Amino acid sequence: MVNSTFKTRDASSPLASSPIPLYLQIADILRGRINRREWLAGALIPTLEALASEFKVARVTARQAVQLLASEGLLASRRGYGTVVTKADDAPNIVVMKTSLESLAAMYETTSAKILTFDESHAMPSVAADAGKLGSNYVHMRRLHFTKGKPYAVISLYLLQEVFQRSPEEFRLRAVIPLLLRMKRAVRIERAHQTMSIGAADPETARLLEISVGTPVAHVTRVFLDRQDRILYYAEVLYRGDWVKWEIELQT
Repeated sequence: MVNSTFKTRDASSPLASSPIPLYLQIADILRGRINRREWLAGALIPTLEALASEFKVARVTARQAVQLLASEGLLASRRGYGTVVTKADDAPNIVVMKTSLESLAAMYETTSAKILTFDESHAMPSVAADAGKLGSNYVHMRRLHFTKGKPYAVISLYLLQEVFQRSPEEFRLRAVIPLLLRMKRAVRIERAHQTMSIGAADPETARLLEISVGTPVAHVTRVFLDRQDRILYYAEVLYRGDWVKWEIELQT
């Protein structure tokens, strides 16, 4: 009977439609309140009953969210007093993503990367039919990108082999997009397109980005085409959802 009650309350939560576990969603909301200094260090947070009522979940679900933040060092239980904020997350949790190639390149110039896998032998991206025309061969690189020493993105990219061969050592060691823009006389990017969706971190992504499994991540697909609609660069990128700020210019 108790379990049935929990299920009914969780099912009524406005968060229940997401595939991400409820306690992870709640933990992410509470973490945001701490990071935005809505809850200051030393402040007493609402009781589990109050949190359960706010999010329309079972008390055990609220407890799981609070316990997760306690394990991260953001909250601590004080016997006879309640749960208090210990500190804001020290992570550099803003990576500004803009919508021009130049600003995107500038952002990557300020970050570092580590190669996870590298394949120079006949790699081919799996792309949608309308994404562009595939070239004859691509170099595949999977990289973990860092800002201020903390991982914020996992990038799986494919670079046309003939483009890679123009500067192979630099492409191995440095961010690809800034290099492509510096090669604009030899490598002409005629069109660039990206799409974004929100998903949940799988176990491997969570390990690499140092987040919990199921935490929201931004999934970006990025394509650069030449004048013949041939794909020069194709990437699948997973960003920490809590560290990325997108700035989009609205047309008037």
